[in-house]
Amino acid sequence: MKRSALIICTFVLFAVAFAGRTRWHQLDGYSFEKYKAEFHKQYSSDDEHSLRQNVFESRLAQIKLHNQDSTKTWKSGVNQFTDRTEQELKQLLGYRKDIAYMTKETQAFKRYTTPFKIQDEAPIPKHVDWREKGVVSAVKDQGQCGSCWTFATAETIESHYTIHTGDLMDFSEQQILDCTPNPNQCGGTGGCAGGTAELAMARIIQMGGLSSEWTYSYSSYWGSNYQCKFNTNLTHPIAQLQSYVDLPSNQYEPIISAVSHIGPLAISVDASSWFAYESGVFDGCNQTNPDIDHAVQLVGFGSDDKLGDYYLVRNSWSPLWGESGYIKLRRTSHEQTRCGTDLTPSDGTGCTNGPKTVTVCGTCGILYDVSYPVMAK
Repeated sequence: MKRSALIICTFVLFAVAFAGRTRWHQLDGYSFEKYKAEFHKQYSSDDEHSLRQNVFESRLAQIKLHNQDSTKTWKSGVNQFTDRTEQELKQLLGYRKDIAYMTKETQAFKRYTTPFKIQDEAPIPKHVDWREKGVVSAVKDQGQCGSCWTFATAETIESHYTIHTGDLMDFSEQQILDCTPNPNQCGGTGGCAGGTAELAMARIIQMGGLSSEWTYSYSSYWGSNYQCKFNTNLTHPIAQLQSYVDLPSNQYEPIISAVSHIGPLAISVDASSWFAYESGVFDGCNQTNPDIDHAVQLVGFGSDDKLGDYYLVRNSWSPLWGESGYIKLRRTSHEQTRCGTDLTPSDGTGCTNGPKTVTVCGTCGILYDVSYPVMAK
Protein backbone atom coordinates (compact mmCIF):
# COMPACT_ATOMS: atom_id res chain seq x y z
CA MET A 1 0.00 0.00 0.00
CA LYS A 2 2.77 2.41 0.91
CA ARG A 3 4.69 1.64 -2.28
CA SER A 4 1.57 2.25 -4.40
CA ALA A 5 1.10 5.63 -2.75
CA LEU A 6 4.74 6.51 -3.45
CA ILE A 7 4.36 5.57 -7.10
CA ILE A 8 1.21 7.67 -7.46
CA CYS A 9 2.83 10.69 -5.77
CA THR A 10 5.90 10.39 -7.97
CA PHE A 11 3.74 10.19 -11.08
CA VAL A 12 1.80 13.29 -10.08
CA LEU A 13 4.98 15.26 -9.38
CA PHE A 14 6.51 14.41 -12.74
CA ALA A 15 3.21 14.99 -14.54
CA VAL A 16 3.12 18.51 -13.11
CA ALA A 17 6.76 19.09 -14.03
CA PHE A 18 6.27 17.94 -17.61
CA ALA A 19 3.04 19.90 -18.03
CA GLY A 20 4.81 23.20 -17.35
CA ARG A 21 8.17 22.44 -18.92
CA THR A 22 9.48 24.80 -21.59
CA ARG A 23 10.19 22.96 -24.85
CA TRP A 24 12.59 23.96 -27.63
CA HIS A 25 9.88 25.72 -29.66
CA GLN A 26 8.92 27.88 -26.66
CA LEU A 27 12.31 29.51 -26.10
CA ASP A 28 11.64 32.87 -27.78
CA GLY A 29 11.74 35.42 -24.99
CA TYR A 30 12.91 32.84 -22.47
CA SER A 31 15.03 34.39 -19.71
CA PHE A 32 17.21 33.41 -16.78
CA GLU A 33 14.45 34.52 -14.40
CA LYS A 34 12.00 32.16 -16.10
CA TYR A 35 14.58 29.39 -15.97
CA LYS A 36 15.13 29.84 -12.23
CA ALA A 37 11.40 29.68 -11.58
CA GLU A 38 10.82 26.67 -13.84
CA PHE A 39 13.62 24.56 -12.40
CA HIS A 40 13.41 25.91 -8.83
CA LYS A 41 16.98 27.19 -8.87
CA GLN A 42 18.44 28.95 -5.85
CA TYR A 43 22.00 30.22 -5.49
CA SER A 44 24.06 30.86 -2.39
CA SER A 45 25.53 34.26 -3.32
CA ASP A 46 25.48 37.10 -5.84
CA ASP A 47 28.73 35.78 -7.31
CA GLU A 48 27.21 32.35 -7.92
CA HIS A 49 24.08 33.95 -9.36
CA SER A 50 26.21 35.90 -11.82
CA LEU A 51 28.21 32.80 -12.76
CA ARG A 52 25.08 30.72 -13.33
CA GLN A 53 23.45 33.44 -15.38
CA ASN A 54 26.49 33.74 -17.64
CA VAL A 55 26.63 29.96 -18.15
CA PHE A 56 22.88 29.81 -18.82
CA GLU A 57 22.86 32.64 -21.36
CA SER A 58 25.79 31.15 -23.25
CA ARG A 59 24.09 27.74 -23.36
CA LEU A 60 20.73 29.21 -24.36
CA ALA A 61 22.36 30.96 -27.34
CA GLN A 62 23.93 27.64 -28.41
CA ILE A 63 20.59 25.84 -28.07
CA LYS A 64 18.76 28.39 -30.20
CA LEU A 65 21.48 28.31 -32.86
CA HIS A 66 21.33 24.51 -33.02
CA ASN A 67 17.54 24.43 -33.34
CA GLN A 68 17.63 26.86 -36.28
CA ASP A 69 19.57 24.30 -38.33
CA SER A 70 16.97 22.37 -40.35
CA THR A 71 19.52 19.65 -41.22
CA LYS A 72 19.68 18.45 -37.60
CA THR A 73 17.63 15.38 -36.66
CA TRP A 74 17.41 16.29 -32.98
CA LYS A 75 16.42 19.29 -30.90
CA SER A 76 18.19 20.85 -27.95
CA GLY A 77 16.46 22.40 -24.96
CA VAL A 78 16.88 23.86 -21.50
CA ASN A 79 16.91 21.47 -18.56
CA GLN A 80 18.37 21.08 -15.08
CA PHE A 81 21.90 21.16 -16.55
CA THR A 82 21.72 24.42 -18.50
CA ASP A 83 23.33 26.49 -15.72
CA ARG A 84 26.06 23.98 -14.79
CA THR A 85 29.75 24.42 -15.58
CA GLU A 86 31.70 21.95 -17.69
CA GLN A 87 33.43 20.59 -14.59
CA GLU A 88 30.11 19.96 -12.87
CA LEU A 89 28.77 18.17 -15.93
CA LYS A 90 31.80 15.89 -16.05
CA GLN A 91 30.96 14.69 -12.55
CA LEU A 92 27.77 13.12 -13.93
CA LEU A 93 29.67 10.80 -16.24
CA GLY A 94 31.81 8.63 -13.97
CA TYR A 95 32.90 5.93 -16.44
CA ARG A 96 36.61 5.17 -16.56
CA LYS A 97 37.94 3.50 -19.71
CA ASP A 98 41.05 2.42 -17.89
CA ILE A 99 38.98 0.35 -15.47
CA ALA A 100 37.15 -1.13 -18.45
CA TYR A 101 40.48 -2.20 -19.88
CA MET A 102 41.47 -3.88 -16.64
CA THR A 103 38.06 -5.52 -16.37
CA LYS A 104 38.35 -7.03 -19.83
CA GLU A 105 41.94 -8.20 -19.40
CA THR A 106 42.20 -9.29 -15.77
CA GLN A 107 41.71 -13.02 -15.35
CA ALA A 108 40.29 -12.47 -11.87
CA PHE A 109 37.12 -11.24 -13.53
CA LYS A 110 37.18 -13.58 -16.53
CA ARG A 111 36.05 -16.47 -14.37
CA TYR A 112 32.66 -14.76 -13.96
CA THR A 113 31.99 -14.42 -17.69
CA THR A 114 29.93 -16.58 -20.05
CA PRO A 115 30.63 -16.63 -23.82
CA PHE A 116 28.00 -15.07 -26.07
CA LYS A 117 26.58 -16.89 -29.08
CA ILE A 118 24.44 -15.22 -31.71
CA GLN A 119 21.09 -16.95 -32.15
CA ASP A 120 21.41 -17.47 -35.89
CA GLU A 121 17.95 -18.92 -36.42
CA ALA A 122 16.14 -16.08 -34.64
CA PRO A 123 15.20 -13.25 -37.04
CA ILE A 124 15.99 -9.67 -36.05
CA PRO A 125 12.77 -7.64 -35.69
CA LYS A 126 12.40 -4.12 -37.07
CA HIS A 127 11.43 -2.73 -33.69
CA VAL A 128 12.40 -3.64 -30.11
CA ASP A 129 11.34 -1.77 -26.97
CA TRP A 130 11.60 -3.76 -23.74
CA ARG A 131 9.48 -1.15 -21.95
CA GLU A 132 6.51 -2.55 -23.87
CA LYS A 133 7.09 -5.92 -22.21
CA GLY A 134 7.02 -4.47 -18.71
CA VAL A 135 10.61 -5.33 -17.79
CA VAL A 136 12.08 -1.82 -17.47
CA SER A 137 11.74 0.17 -14.25
CA ALA A 138 11.08 3.90 -14.05
CA VAL A 139 13.84 6.32 -15.08
CA LYS A 140 16.13 7.23 -12.16
CA ASP A 141 18.37 10.13 -11.19
CA GLN A 142 22.01 9.59 -10.17
CA GLY A 143 22.31 13.18 -8.92
CA GLN A 144 25.76 14.71 -8.52
CA CYS A 145 27.60 11.41 -8.08
CA GLY A 146 29.48 9.76 -10.95
CA SER A 147 27.51 6.59 -10.28
CA CYS A 148 26.17 5.99 -13.78
CA TRP A 149 27.94 2.61 -13.85
CA THR A 150 25.97 1.43 -10.82
CA PHE A 151 22.67 2.59 -12.34
CA ALA A 152 23.35 0.90 -15.68
CA THR A 153 24.18 -2.29 -13.78
CA ALA A 154 21.22 -2.26 -11.39
CA GLU A 155 18.77 -1.32 -14.14
CA THR A 156 19.96 -4.13 -16.40
CA ILE A 157 19.79 -6.65 -13.56
CA GLU A 158 16.25 -5.43 -12.81
CA SER A 159 15.24 -6.15 -16.39
CA HIS A 160 16.80 -9.61 -16.52
CA TYR A 161 15.44 -10.48 -13.08
CA THR A 162 11.96 -9.59 -14.35
CA ILE A 163 12.43 -11.67 -17.50
CA HIS A 164 13.61 -14.54 -15.30
CA THR A 165 10.98 -14.32 -12.52
CA GLY A 166 8.11 -12.17 -13.77
CA ASP A 167 8.56 -9.68 -10.90
CA LEU A 168 9.78 -6.13 -11.59
CA MET A 169 11.78 -4.77 -8.65
CA ASP A 170 14.12 -1.86 -7.99
CA PHE A 171 17.60 -2.97 -6.96
CA SER A 172 20.28 -1.17 -4.98
CA GLU A 173 22.72 1.10 -6.79
CA GLN A 174 24.13 2.06 -3.41
CA GLN A 175 25.23 -1.48 -2.59
CA ILE A 176 27.24 -1.54 -5.80
CA LEU A 177 28.61 1.94 -5.14
CA ASP A 178 29.64 1.24 -1.55
CA CYS A 179 30.84 -2.33 -1.86
CA THR A 180 32.71 -2.57 -5.18
CA PRO A 181 36.40 -1.86 -4.56
CA ASN A 182 38.91 -1.11 -7.30
CA PRO A 183 41.86 -3.21 -6.11
CA ASN A 184 44.08 -2.07 -8.99
CA GLN A 185 43.64 1.60 -8.01
CA CYS A 186 43.07 2.21 -11.71
CA GLY A 187 41.65 5.57 -12.72
CA GLY A 188 40.14 6.24 -9.31
CA THR A 189 38.77 4.33 -6.37
CA GLY A 190 35.30 3.38 -7.57
CA GLY A 191 32.22 4.86 -5.94
CA CYS A 192 31.41 8.32 -7.29
CA ALA A 193 34.82 8.26 -9.01
CA GLY A 194 33.62 5.72 -11.57
CA GLY A 195 33.60 2.08 -12.61
CA THR A 196 32.04 -0.34 -15.10
CA ALA A 197 29.10 -2.72 -15.28
CA GLU A 198 31.46 -5.72 -15.59
CA LEU A 199 33.31 -4.72 -12.44
CA ALA A 200 29.98 -4.33 -10.65
CA MET A 201 28.50 -7.65 -11.81
CA ALA A 202 31.64 -9.57 -10.83
CA ARG A 203 31.44 -8.02 -7.36
CA ILE A 204 27.72 -8.82 -7.04
CA ILE A 205 28.52 -12.48 -7.75
CA GLN A 206 31.21 -12.38 -5.04
CA MET A 207 28.75 -10.87 -2.53
CA GLY A 208 26.08 -13.46 -3.25
CA GLY A 209 23.57 -11.11 -4.87
CA LEU A 210 22.09 -7.62 -5.03
CA SER A 211 19.72 -6.15 -2.44
CA SER A 212 16.49 -4.32 -3.15
CA GLU A 213 16.35 -0.53 -3.28
CA TRP A 214 14.07 -0.62 -0.25
CA THR A 215 16.60 -2.32 2.05
CA TYR A 216 19.73 -0.53 0.74
CA SER A 217 18.55 2.81 -0.63
CA TYR A 218 20.46 5.38 -2.67
CA SER A 219 22.20 7.99 -0.49
CA SER A 220 24.99 9.36 -2.73
CA TYR A 221 22.78 11.77 -4.69
CA TRP A 222 24.86 14.77 -3.58
CA GLY A 223 28.16 13.13 -4.47
CA SER A 224 29.32 11.55 -1.19
CA ASN A 225 30.83 8.07 -0.85
CA TYR A 226 29.97 5.78 2.06
CA GLN A 227 31.25 2.63 3.73
CA CYS A 228 29.81 -0.70 2.61
CA LYS A 229 26.80 -1.67 4.75
CA PHE A 230 25.92 -4.87 2.91
CA ASN A 231 24.82 -7.62 5.29
CA THR A 232 23.18 -10.85 4.14
CA ASN A 233 20.78 -10.70 7.10
CA LEU A 234 19.86 -6.98 7.16
CA THR A 235 20.23 -6.18 3.45
CA HIS A 236 19.23 -9.58 2.12
CA PRO A 237 20.40 -10.14 -1.49
CA ILE A 238 17.51 -10.92 -3.84
CA ALA A 239 18.90 -10.84 -7.39
CA GLN A 240 21.56 -13.53 -7.72
CA LEU A 241 23.83 -13.80 -10.76
CA GLN A 242 25.34 -16.93 -12.22
CA SER A 243 27.73 -14.97 -14.44
CA TYR A 244 27.71 -12.12 -16.92
CA VAL A 245 28.25 -11.85 -20.67
CA ASP A 246 30.78 -9.40 -22.06
CA LEU A 247 29.83 -8.99 -25.72
CA PRO A 248 32.50 -8.78 -28.46
CA SER A 249 33.75 -5.21 -28.61
CA ASN A 250 32.85 -2.99 -31.59
CA GLN A 251 30.63 -5.58 -33.30
CA TYR A 252 27.09 -4.67 -34.35
CA GLU A 253 25.46 -8.09 -34.87
CA PRO A 254 26.01 -9.50 -31.35
CA ILE A 255 24.55 -6.40 -29.74
CA ILE A 256 21.47 -6.29 -31.97
CA SER A 257 20.94 -10.02 -31.49
CA ALA A 258 21.28 -9.78 -27.71
CA VAL A 259 18.96 -6.80 -27.26
CA SER A 260 16.42 -8.40 -29.62
CA HIS A 261 16.23 -11.85 -28.03
CA ILE A 262 17.81 -11.76 -24.56
CA GLY A 263 17.06 -8.40 -22.94
CA PRO A 264 18.30 -4.87 -22.22
CA LEU A 265 22.05 -4.31 -22.11
CA ALA A 266 24.48 -2.23 -20.06
CA ILE A 267 26.49 -0.08 -22.50
CA SER A 268 29.21 2.56 -22.38
CA VAL A 269 29.17 5.71 -24.50
CA ASP A 270 30.55 9.18 -25.10
CA ALA A 271 27.85 11.32 -23.47
CA SER A 272 29.86 14.53 -23.25
CA SER A 273 27.58 16.24 -25.81
CA TRP A 274 24.26 14.89 -24.52
CA PHE A 275 23.43 17.45 -21.84
CA ALA A 276 21.22 19.73 -23.97
CA TYR A 277 19.48 16.89 -25.85
CA GLU A 278 15.69 17.15 -25.79
CA SER A 279 14.23 15.03 -28.61
CA GLY A 280 14.86 13.37 -31.98
CA VAL A 281 17.58 11.07 -33.28
CA PHE A 282 20.93 12.24 -31.93
CA ASP A 283 24.13 12.15 -33.97
CA GLY A 284 26.19 14.91 -32.38
CA CYS A 285 29.11 13.02 -30.83
CA ASN A 286 32.72 13.38 -31.93
CA GLN A 287 33.08 10.29 -34.16
CA THR A 288 36.75 10.97 -34.90
CA ASN A 289 37.92 11.00 -31.29
CA PRO A 290 35.03 9.85 -29.10
CA ASP A 291 35.67 9.90 -25.37
CA ILE A 292 33.88 6.99 -23.69
CA ASP A 293 32.79 8.43 -20.35
CA HIS A 294 29.28 7.26 -19.37
CA ALA A 295 27.37 4.02 -18.67
CA VAL A 296 23.69 3.67 -19.61
CA GLN A 297 21.14 1.02 -20.62
CA LEU A 298 20.20 -0.05 -24.16
CA VAL A 299 16.51 -1.04 -24.14
CA GLY A 300 15.82 -1.41 -27.86
CA PHE A 301 15.97 0.06 -31.33
CA GLY A 302 13.66 1.16 -34.11
CA SER A 303 13.09 3.51 -37.00
CA ASP A 304 11.48 6.92 -37.36
CA ASP A 305 9.86 7.60 -40.74
CA LYS A 306 11.36 11.10 -40.91
CA LEU A 307 14.48 10.91 -38.74
CA GLY A 308 15.82 7.44 -39.57
CA ASP A 309 16.99 4.40 -37.59
CA TYR A 310 17.94 4.67 -33.93
CA TYR A 311 19.03 2.91 -30.76
CA LEU A 312 16.75 3.49 -27.75
CA VAL A 313 18.90 4.31 -24.71
CA ARG A 314 17.85 4.90 -21.12
CA ASN A 315 19.83 7.45 -19.12
CA SER A 316 20.02 8.13 -15.36
CA TRP A 317 19.57 11.91 -15.39
CA SER A 318 15.88 11.91 -14.32
CA PRO A 319 12.74 11.92 -16.53
CA LEU A 320 13.11 15.70 -16.96
CA TRP A 321 16.02 15.17 -19.34
CA GLY A 322 15.65 14.15 -23.00
CA GLU A 323 12.61 12.18 -24.10
CA SER A 324 11.30 11.39 -20.62
CA GLY A 325 14.78 10.24 -19.59
CA TYR A 326 15.66 8.50 -22.88
CA ILE A 327 17.74 9.36 -25.92
CA LYS A 328 17.56 7.99 -29.45
CA LEU A 329 21.01 7.54 -31.01
CA ARG A 330 21.65 7.28 -34.74
CA ARG A 331 21.84 3.64 -35.97
CA THR A 332 23.19 2.80 -39.43
CA SER A 333 23.65 -0.28 -41.61
CA HIS A 334 27.44 0.17 -41.44
CA GLU A 335 27.64 0.84 -37.70
CA GLN A 336 30.77 -1.15 -36.92
CA THR A 337 32.73 0.71 -39.60
CA ARG A 338 31.93 4.08 -37.99
CA CYS A 339 34.96 3.98 -35.74
CA GLY A 340 37.13 6.54 -34.04
CA THR A 341 40.13 6.64 -31.75
CA ASP A 342 39.69 7.41 -28.07
CA LEU A 343 42.83 9.39 -27.25
CA THR A 344 42.36 9.30 -23.47
CA PRO A 345 41.73 5.68 -22.44
CA SER A 346 43.61 6.25 -19.19
CA ASP A 347 41.71 9.16 -17.66
CA GLY A 348 42.54 9.92 -14.06
CA THR A 349 45.66 8.27 -12.66
CA GLY A 350 45.57 5.61 -15.39
CA CYS A 351 46.70 1.99 -15.47
CA THR A 352 50.36 1.16 -15.75
CA ASN A 353 49.68 -1.48 -18.41
CA GLY A 354 46.75 0.19 -20.13
CA PRO A 355 46.70 1.07 -23.84
CA LYS A 356 47.54 4.61 -24.94
CA THR A 357 44.59 4.69 -27.35
CA VAL A 358 41.55 2.48 -28.05
CA THR A 359 39.31 2.08 -31.09
CA VAL A 360 35.59 2.57 -30.46
CA CYS A 361 32.80 2.13 -33.00
CA GLY A 362 29.18 3.13 -33.48
CA THR A 363 27.37 6.36 -32.71
CA CYS A 364 28.91 7.84 -29.54
CA GLY A 365 31.01 4.65 -29.27
CA ILE A 366 27.94 2.55 -28.46
CA LEU A 367 29.48 -0.73 -29.68
CA TYR A 368 32.63 -0.54 -27.55
CA ASP A 369 31.70 -1.99 -24.16
CA VAL A 370 28.44 -3.98 -23.79
CA SER A 371 27.40 -6.55 -21.20
CA TYR A 372 24.45 -8.19 -19.48
CA PRO A 373 23.88 -10.45 -16.43
CA VAL A 374 23.07 -14.15 -16.46
CA MET A 375 20.65 -14.80 -13.61
CA ALA A 376 21.17 -17.74 -11.29
CA LYS A 377 18.73 -20.61 -11.78
